Amino acid sequence: MKSKSGTIFLSGLIAGTLDILAAVIIYAVILEKTTAVKILQSIASGIFKKEAYTAGPQMAWYGLGLHYLIAFIFAWFYFMIYPYFPFLKKNLMLSGFLYGIFVWIIMNLIVLPIAFPLLPEKHLDFPLILSILILIVCIGLPIASITRKFYR
Repeated sequence: MKSKSGTIFLSGLIAGTLDILAAVIIYAVILEKTTAVKILQSIASGIFKKEAYTAGPQMAWYGLGLHYLIAFIFAWFYFMIYPYFPFLKKNLMLSGFLYGIFVWIIMNLIVLPIAFPLLPEKHLDFPLILSILILIVCIGLPIASITRKFYR
């Protein structure tokens, strides 16, 4: 990528796609806990609340759009901070790992509790570790890798 906006767009697009695919494959296909539509409706419910589940299939599209918006915001943020934190430039795996954990913290300890005040308490268990690993692999590493290529 030669442009800033193109780099941010590409990293957000790839990260958002990997993340939603991981969620669907793991939670809907492998674990059979939900469906792809319900995953997307639950994302939309951050804005539309209960209406996201009753207003029809277009809410899944709103959820997908919101999901990508969030991915683009995280891609933009990493791109903007990258030049100011030298440790991000030293080790791609470590910076992607740390950014994935940062994204998990922001989403699970700030954004989701604001959108859903009655969330259950978090426990250090398999689902929590799995959710962190998904964000490291699908968000942190791709965004770190694509951003690093731009700045080289």
